[in-house]
Amino acid sequence: MRKILLIEDDVVLRENTSELLELSNYEVTSAANGKIGVQLAKKIVPDIIVCDIMMPELDGYGVLEALTNNEITQHIPFIFLSAKTERSDVRKGMDLGADDYITKPFNEDELISAIESRLAKAAILKDRREKIEVVKEEEEDIRSLNDLKNYFEDNGETFTFLKDASIYKEGNNSNYIYLINKGLIKCHKLDEQGKQLTTALYKEDDLFGYTSFSQNLAYQESATAIQKTELVGLSKKTLTGVLNKNHKVTLELIELLTEDLAVVKDQLLQMAYSSVSKKTAKTILMFAEKLNRKPDDQIKISRNDLASVAGIATETLIRTMSSFKKQGLIEIEGRTIKILDLEKLKDIS
Repeated sequence: MRKILLIEDDVVLRENTSELLELSNYEVTSAANGKIGVQLAKKIVPDIIVCDIMMPELDGYGVLEALTNNEITQHIPFIFLSAKTERSDVRKGMDLGADDYITKPFNEDELISAIESRLAKAAILKDRREKIEVVKEEEEDIRSLNDLKNYFEDNGETFTFLKDASIYKEGNNSNYIYLINKGLIKCHKLDEQGKQLTTALYKEDDLFGYTSFSQNLAYQESATAIQKTELVGLSKKTLTGVLNKNHKVTLELIELLTEDLAVVKDQLLQMAYSSVSKKTAKTILMFAEKLNRKPDDQIKISRNDLASVAGIATETLIRTMSSFKKQGLIEIEGRTIKILDLEKLKDIS
């Protein structure tokens, strides 16, 4: 049954109109003045409001203005019911947003027809609003990793770390997942002898720091800035909420994690079975890819970091790099390395 709020200060007219509407199968709530009417409208949220203009406490214009400015009641159809017939009065009501204007005295058919017409129009407009909201929600969905990274930018917290600064240490609470805006990050662990092993390198636009999205697990490795770095951190709880609502990007993130696992497996195989020359060549190429736009641009990196990623002793790395220099594969000046023969270096790796 449709709900009507009738706001009318004339007792006889209010009672007669209420009876008329109830006989037409409407559920009627009545109010004796505008102030009470506004309170009832917010409380019961009727399907339509029929309201007098000249009333004590708050007139009909004030009622319409108050309800139009309220998010809950702003879309309720509103019909003025009044003895005021001046064109300026009608125009004022319409300018404020009234849907119709019925003058007193009126007959039953005129009132019922106006109500039915406005309810039908309101139903059509409601359907349109709901469709627009559905489209809007779909447009705002996070559908790809790029969308997810944009979400990081808009909702995350920015952090800046200087070279060699610790981002987090193994065993710390894993509160954030990070996106790299600028810089280079190495993740690393210590073996039983205290030797540092670099487990991964992350460059600009990479995500890192994920352990578990469903459990409060600590970080399983440490992360350090190789150069001055700017990160955007998003809380694990927030990211989990995003992934729960956006299954497509969840699948893309799974693909990313799968690729990371493949890289780690490849690194373990290299450390176990590759020659020193192959490990060194592959590590130089890896840093060149992470640091440079072009592979043959100069890279500036510490020997310790190179050795850590390669999984060999620093002294061994230095000897191998000296051999590469003699062969004309690379050029070395201090901490700077420049690849001179990219293809031969790739062949070795």
